[in-house]
Amino acid sequence: MSKFIVGLTGGIGSGKTTVANLFAAQGITLVDADIVARDVVAQGSVGLKAIEAHFGAEILTLEGELDRAKLRQRIFNHPDEREWLNQLLHPMIRAEMLAQVEKATSAYVIMVVPLLFENGLDRLVNRTLVVDISPELQVNRTVKRDNVDVSQVNNIINSQCSRSEKLAKADDVIDNQGEISSLKRQVLALHQQYLQLSGNDNAYD
Repeated sequence: MSKFIVGLTGGIGSGKTTVANLFAAQGITLVDADIVARDVVAQGSVGLKAIEAHFGAEILTLEGELDRAKLRQRIFNHPDEREWLNQLLHPMIRAEMLAQVEKATSAYVIMVVPLLFENGLDRLVNRTLVVDISPELQVNRTVKRDNVDVSQVNNIINSQCSRSEKLAKADDVIDNQGEISSLKRQVLALHQQYLQLSGNDNAYD
């Protein structure tokens, strides 16, 4: 991989999107795993055709798009079906993300991956950046943002790498428990660091 890649991650409600957008404001290309994951199963895609062939046409909406709620139901209690889906989609998502990285023209690339460590995608990046907040704040922010109950948020948090695991694996950490001004300062400092690490420290002079 010829590009310098920073893998950006953090638990639900940690503020990954806000941090990613602050890097984008510095002219840095974002490659977002969630967007790519949607694209590889978009209407007419190879991914969606494979899913339909495996699960049947009832996995589609009336408009011919993937019925995500039905798919979640189908794989929820069937680890073998979940594994089949992962084996299909993970290589496709990985390949598309790397293709987008190669097309990027910015000094370095931010790869936004919610499950960076869980899915082993940290192997694809030069440096890992974790957006960190306390579990209490995660719950409060997510409940408010998504209008869901606390138990649902706790289930999601418990299904992801623990806070201590993420912090142990991180090369860099952004503390997102304070004001937006503090967040901006941290991003700008890291931006300068990444420009230097990528050999592009004069890119924006």
